[in-house]
Amino acid sequence: MSEKVTVSVIKADVGSVVGHSRPHPAMMSKCGEMLADGVKQGTIEDYYVTRVGDDINLIMTHRKGENNKDVHGLAWNAFMEATKLAKKMKLYAAGQDLLTDAFSGNVKGAGPGSAEMEFVERGSEPLLFFMADKTEPAAYSLPLSKIFLDPFTTTGLVIDARAKKGFDVEIHDVIDSKRVVMSSPEETLSILSLLGDTTRYAIKRINSRAGIGPAAVVSTDKLNMTAGKYVGKDDPVCICRSQSGLPAVGEFLQPYMTPMIVAGWMRGSHHGALYPCSVDNSDPTYFDGPPRICCLGFQLNNGRLQGIEPMNSKTGVHEPIDFFKGQEWDDVRNESVKICKMIRQHGPFMPAILSPDEMEYTSRPEVLKELTKRFEKLE
Repeated sequence: MSEKVTVSVIKADVGSVVGHSRPHPAMMSKCGEMLADGVKQGTIEDYYVTRVGDDINLIMTHRKGENNKDVHGLAWNAFMEATKLAKKMKLYAAGQDLLTDAFSGNVKGAGPGSAEMEFVERGSEPLLFFMADKTEPAAYSLPLSKIFLDPFTTTGLVIDARAKKGFDVEIHDVIDSKRVVMSSPEETLSILSLLGDTTRYAIKRINSRAGIGPAAVVSTDKLNMTAGKYVGKDDPVCICRSQSGLPAVGEFLQPYMTPMIVAGWMRGSHHGALYPCSVDNSDPTYFDGPPRICCLGFQLNNGRLQGIEPMNSKTGVHEPIDFFKGQEWDDVRNESVKICKMIRQHGPFMPAILSPDEMEYTSRPEVLKELTKRFEKLE
């Protein structure tokens, strides 16, 4: 049996220029230097440093399996060094997503989000990396449901013999920290009955039932649950394997042609329409948003990330395909902004703001406390 490869994405917001906009280039360069050293030391095989909005995303490949302390430690140290630079430049929210001063062997519960999958590399292994900003883990539940459960989105569910065998969907209860695995197509409607509640349930992992292995994995940690207070939205990442028994690249992208309303946006307390864009266009320029999503594509080549030119001649790092960069997405972006403008007209009223139990910022408890003696019982 061939040796397995692990693909990891670990992300964090550790500081931004002018509010929640983008990390300073020096922070990105420092992370690149740290990961390049990780290649030299044999901790990882390859890497790519990128961002979406103010979040730094570290894409890494290695042979050490999921939740490896050396790989997670490398990412942690990179974020710590980037934080030092952010503090030196007095950037906004420096070190925001680092909830502890000491690394304990895994970033889970320490602030950074992570998505990892281990598998045997196929003869051709196309990988898609979705990265979202100003939203929450459940933002992927709707598009992944369309991709893996809906034949009107993914024709492969009907015409591809292996895809037709279905998928196992691991769903997390992010409030009670529980999980359940359900199978499609047999339990499709029951799966949707859970996922429709985006405040509580989110897809964590999807596995092929045709023996191909993992098809998608999402970071599902909720920072405010971990920290016990508002520390920023979770800005989740999602890794997907595509083609040959799995949804095609085009089928993974198809759902994003329709703007989807997600929680997050300004102060993590509003609803907004997901805005597909390039990495370079991921700066939040309207009301700390709209909630952005980027998609980068690599081929996996013997454990390394095969991209396109230009290639960094010093490090050998390849550049990916930036799938949401094209002008064919302009109509979607325009529609997203129109939806967001309509929602914003509601101001502090729902549905512009989230329900009380979802609000990251709210003065309501203090207001109710002050009004306790003034409320009168209705006769």
